[in-house]
Amino acid sequence: MRKLKLIWDFRGPDALKTAEHHEIHLKEYITIKNINCDLTGFEAISNVHAIAYMVVLEADMKSIRDALKPHRGQIFES
Repeated sequence: MRKLKLIWDFRGPDALKTAEHHEIHLKEYITIKNINCDLTGFEAISNVHAIAYMVVLEADMKSIRDALKPHRGQIFES
């Protein structure tokens, strides 16, 4: 089954810190909802743009998307 990378974008001088903090909440959500998710993270795109992300199974995507409202998504290629 395909995996999808759900992405939240953060912009501004504190974007990386915000993305890092958002990942904490993603991990909490995964634990609370007992979601089969094997990968979360955050990364700097530039000095004013960072992302937080989680990789989910395509079958789980709709419920997670509706609950957490990511800004975008893409097919995950490992």
